[in-house]
Order: sequence, then structure tokens, then C-alpha cells
Amino acid sequence: MSKIEPRAARIRRHSRVRAKVRGTTSRPRLCVFRSLNHIYAQVIDDSQGHILTHVSTLDPEIRDKVAGKAKTGEAELVGSLVAKRALGKGITQVVFDRGGYKYHGRVKALAEAAREGGLKF
Repeated sequence: MSKIEPRAARIRRHSRVRAKVRGTTSRPRLCVFRSLNHIYAQVIDDSQGHILTHVSTLDPEIRDKVAGKAKTGEAELVGSLVAKRALGKGITQVVFDRGGYKYHGRVKALAEAAREGGLKF
């Protein structure tokens, strides 16, 4: 039996999650992607195939605040900013798509910061 590559395993888990989670116009999907150095969040309307808003640690609005923080602290900043931008576009409810990652660490920090920012999951 061969060992499954971690990235392939995450993609397989993500496809299982995506089979159940769909974003609609009234309740879009908050999608998280985590790389080694950065974290990205997008609010997506799957019915139309549009990205409504997006935020990452590379965003100019928070790039200077991110410097010197731990990765979970960076994720909290991204979560609060994505909530602020979504509320600015009239989005109050979202479906959370953890992207095949465990709901732990940076993914959890982003989700909880988005909830504190006013988004309802």
C-alpha cells in the first residue's frame, strides 16, 4: 500500500466538503486557502460563479499590520477584514468552506474572527 501525498489527501477531503457545501446568492460560501506563508479568504456565489469579495495577508490594507504577528494572528486579521468587506456588500450569512483543512489553528482563528466581525455561519 502506497502512502498518499498530503496535498492530494487535502484535495480529496476538499472535494468531499464541496459535494455538500454550495454558496447561493442569499448565503454565499466563505472559502479558506492556507499556504505555508499566507492565508486567503474568498466569499463566493456559486450559483453565478462570482467572487464577491476576497482578502489575504498580502492585501495592502492589512499588510503592515501583519508584520511580526504569529500566523494565527494574521488569520484573525484576515477574518475580521473579510467580515467587514462582506457586511459592506450586504452579506450577513455565509456557508463556511474550510477547504479540506482541519478546523483548527489558522482556519479556526479566521472563522472565529469573521463571526466576531458580524458574519453568521
